[in-house]
Amino acid sequence: MRFTKMEGLGNDYVYVNGFEEEVSDPAALARRISDRHRGVGSDGLILVLPSDRADLRMEMWNADGSRAEMCGNGLRCVGFFALRNGLAARAEMTVETGAGLLPVRVLESSELRARVRVSLGKPRLERAEVPMTGGPGRAVDEPLEVAGETLRITAVSMGNPHAVVFVRDVEGFPVERFGPALEHHPAFPNRVNAEFVEVRGGEEVVQRTWERGTGETMACGTGAAAAAVAGFLTGRTGPRVTVRLRGGDLTLEWDGEGPILQEGPAVHVFHGEWPHPV
Repeated sequence: MRFTKMEGLGNDYVYVNGFEEEVSDPAALARRISDRHRGVGSDGLILVLPSDRADLRMEMWNADGSRAEMCGNGLRCVGFFALRNGLAARAEMTVETGAGLLPVRVLESSELRARVRVSLGKPRLERAEVPMTGGPGRAVDEPLEVAGETLRITAVSMGNPHAVVFVRDVEGFPVERFGPALEHHPAFPNRVNAEFVEVRGGEEVVQRTWERGTGETMACGTGAAAAAVAGFLTGRTGPRVTVRLRGGDLTLEWDGEGPILQEGPAVHVFHGEWPHPV
């Protein structure tokens, strides 16, 4: 099976051209191929497939084999992958995802690198949409007991669930303690991605992410979007914000009503061939 490894801000996935390759057990393949000691090494597996509703379809699995709905960094890479491999005829395309049909535009590209702008759709804020337990309404800057401490969380769905926590010193914050505790918190029946965010100003934040099914990652595109939404809702940031992640920066725009727009890099790392049954 031919594959391509790509990354967006260090958030790396193995991409498979589903127009040409067939994967019978993607969950098992994700676990094996993502292993950083015995496999290719990645945050998960993304299949790029035909769609009868859009130019192509994106399906993804986390490194532990669990299914994921969406990934902003992955979506940007899918756009570059499709254009680079002739799966899309134009730089503007629509991709079918677990979060719906999303527009993707490759703004500029070279052989190995592109800058891509994507619409991640409208954030979903009602508890039932995240999903999060509790009555109707939104969880915005709401206290939640986590690992013996009280954290104030804002719950956002970007097609996948996020819990955003604003902290004073994100580099010194014990993400390895609170990340898994939030991921598996009973308030989130489908588990949750946890974002820990330090505000540097109305147009700049610094973020670390604990991804559901993977652990701490270099970057998370939908997590950056969730952080931008939470910052806007709580008055900490404005409609345009730069989110600084360990793997690099993303630019997010949200007017409080419509879809959230994201712009950032997509990078081809290498091609390879997986010799084991899939």
